[in-house]
Amino acid sequence: MKDESPHAATLPVDRHGELAVLTPSPAVVTAPEDVLERAGKDALEQLRALPPRGVVVDLSQVDYFGSLFISMLVRCHTLLRKQGSKLVIAGASARARELLRLTALDELWAQYPTRMDAVQAFSKPA
Repeated sequence: MKDESPHAATLPVDRHGELAVLTPSPAVVTAPEDVLERAGKDALEQLRALPPRGVVVDLSQVDYFGSLFISMLVRCHTLLRKQGSKLVIAGASARARELLRLTALDELWAQYPTRMDAVQAFSKPA
């Protein structure tokens, strides 16, 4: 049965083989704090239950995000690091890249122009 709660479509987690792709919807900008918090918890639960080899956060649908979303990304990064995985960013707009730069998170995560580029980067030998 599909989850019809307000947070279900805010931060979907899609699986692509051993990778997970998080594609925040534009709702991350306007969603009430409790909805965004629940969406983040749901995404983290999915990543804990079935640990991926890596996570691509596809920011192509959002131009801006706030501190609650940044906090969720950092929690996701921490979980993945404990699991031996990593997080990368894809499709960030100039504004989103600036937010990542201002928070120094651009130094923590690799960034790729598109989701496809990010997924392909995981398939290259380290």
